[in-house]
Amino acid sequence: IDKLTFEPDLAMTAMISGEGETVPFTKKLYPKGGVEYWMSDVMSEMKASVRQSLIDATADYKETPRTEWVLKWPGQTLIAVSQIYWTMEVDHELRTGGNAALHDYFGKVHEQLLALTKIVSGRVTKLQRKALGALITIDVHARDVTQSLRDSGVSQVTDFAWISQLRYALQDGDDPSGVGVAGDTLVKQLDGVFVYGNEYLGCSMRLVVTPLTDRIYLTLTGALQLFLGGAPAGPAGTGKTETTKDLSAQLGKAVYVFNCGPEMDYLTMADIFKGLASSGSWGCFDEFNRIAVEVLSVVAGQYSSVLQGIRAGKTEFLFEEETINLKSSVGAFITMNPGYAGRTELPENLKALFRPCAMVVPDFENIAEINLAGEGFQDSKNLAHKFVELYYMSRELLSKQHHYDWGLRAMTGVLRIAGGMKRAEPDKSEAQILMRALRDTNLPKFVAADYGIFGGLILDLFPRVECPPQVNEELSKAVKTVIAKGGRLVAEEVFVRKICNLSEMMDVRHCVFVLGCAGSGKSELWRTLADAQTELKVGGGSTKFVGINPKSVTTNDLYGYVHPVTKEPYDGIIAKAMREQSKSTSTNPKWIVLDDDIDAEWIESMNTVMDD
Repeated sequence: IDKLTFEPDLAMTAMISGEGETVPFTKKLYPKGGVEYWMSDVMSEMKASVRQSLIDATADYKETPRTEWVLKWPGQTLIAVSQIYWTMEVDHELRTGGNAALHDYFGKVHEQLLALTKIVSGRVTKLQRKALGALITIDVHARDVTQSLRDSGVSQVTDFAWISQLRYALQDGDDPSGVGVAGDTLVKQLDGVFVYGNEYLGCSMRLVVTPLTDRIYLTLTGALQLFLGGAPAGPAGTGKTETTKDLSAQLGKAVYVFNCGPEMDYLTMADIFKGLASSGSWGCFDEFNRIAVEVLSVVAGQYSSVLQGIRAGKTEFLFEEETINLKSSVGAFITMNPGYAGRTELPENLKALFRPCAMVVPDFENIAEINLAGEGFQDSKNLAHKFVELYYMSRELLSKQHHYDWGLRAMTGVLRIAGGMKRAEPDKSEAQILMRALRDTNLPKFVAADYGIFGGLILDLFPRVECPPQVNEELSKAVKTVIAKGGRLVAEEVFVRKICNLSEMMDVRHCVFVLGCAGSGKSELWRTLADAQTELKVGGGSTKFVGINPKSVTTNDLYGYVHPVTKEPYDGIIAKAMREQSKSTSTNPKWIVLDDDIDAEWIESMNTVMDD
């Protein structure tokens, strides 16, 4: 929830997400008494409203054609109800016609998907496009699973290939599991049954579900069923944190990601566990093995007491000499990069509380294909193959620079830009659009020696495809005006182009690095962009920024710390800047600029903040 809708008599009637999606409350609330009381009421009402939305949309699905239904309801509701009906229909087909019935049903699922892709390509609002993009991602997975069930000869609802999927159902009072009450949405996988959390997640994008993702879901839900935590481990960029976050979205739970570091002590961890246990939320501890080993031994005892409370079915339990509330939906997940510098080995008593699960490099091509389809590309399979081929060849043939990244994170930015270009210029062919997106987003980060090689690769993969670079005329003009006013700089073409590149990258990422040797104009680059945006009144006013030199202060000053004697928490410089900017209600661009050498000492604790 980003905002609430207030009536003139101060009645709260709806919640609004950060993306601008509005979900009405089931009843009016009034902000009476202490803020902690009425905010608790808002939280309860949020869950009640999401629950009611699921019930109403399930009933409406039967009455309304699907192409109209997908434009009527909030994004989160669309996905959950779509999965309820998919589960119900596959169940019905298997019970009535066995494997033969799945052949006909696959055609229906495929047609539904094509109809969605057509809607996304047409005239829909930005919010609807985002909701439909997430629904397409889930629908593609439903189609793939249906195909795999059909091809592997599954003919009964008890076959492992079917019960190992996340299956949704609306509890109507006679569900055999006996979990939840009538009106609850249930999520089942193997013998695990979970009540959907009804946490309002806004109109968020969903992760592409590959066979690897399915296996991770299976391991993590199995861990929750056994009252354990989950521990996905694997190299960087394999989707450990993202998969955990996506599973929480599938189960309608709130998840909080913490970037662990050596400055975390047992008291910090105790506070986090208190919050998670009393709210029933999930915690995802990124780079857990950066915490000192003596702290980890205490953490094992802390989390063990939470798990024992859940096993015993308690609603209250004693934690660190304090009685606190306990909600059984709480879960903790730890993600680790094994074998990196400055990492500790987990103690045995802690390992026993988390179910390990190994991540491997995901299927890039499948992910690119589904993302392109979600952005409205018709020829997504062919284009995804070219995309992945280009990145594979670039990794092999270009020079090895520290800042080059050919992994998943780099791909998602390009895919988003390609989607924006397709909507801006629908008359261009899909190959032209993807070629331009790949060329224009990658060229700015190359060293001079790699320009020619990359240009050759683009020509080989997209022969006879011509598309001139997209130039932001308005911004270029503003940059030249600002430079002329300042009188210190020269409006060289390369400098102006780099500023436009930076602006493009900031449209699709919330964290951007400007790299270069000393004296190459890095600081002037972002300062000039800020002045140009102010000149154009982007966001309705001037671009605000806070400049910080991270090497001039200690890590504690930068990130904050807990005083060793008084146990009082102190905000760091970044936290203070972030807090001040978040309080501002203006729509002007707001930047925090960390301007100095990059080294692992200070930047490693920014990993989670900088991630998408």
